[in-house]
Amino acid sequence: MAGSTLVFDPVAPCHNEPRQSRRALDQLAGKVIGFIDNAKPNFNYLVDDLAEVLVSKYGVASVIKRRKRSASMAAPEAMVKELAEQCDAVITGSGD
Repeated sequence: MAGSTLVFDPVAPCHNEPRQSRRALDQLAGKVIGFIDNAKPNFNYLVDDLAEVLVSKYGVASVIKRRKRSASMAAPEAMVKELAEQCDAVITGSGD
């Protein structure tokens, strides 16, 4: 067969510059934890429950929640910057 095959790469390009890794957390008490919700159904419920447990059981000082516009889009640079500046750890996730 004389033809061609078109192959799509499903990996989204990374437009963010590499960030310096922060040190590991030695404890959660007094820390600020961030969540990036990727906008899939039900993740917001999980985040609400996790936030409650982190504060009540582990002494987390506060939880910052942000939501992406859609699962297929990267988090906006401003969101990433805000969370990197304000949080000791950030958790990204998805639901369904």
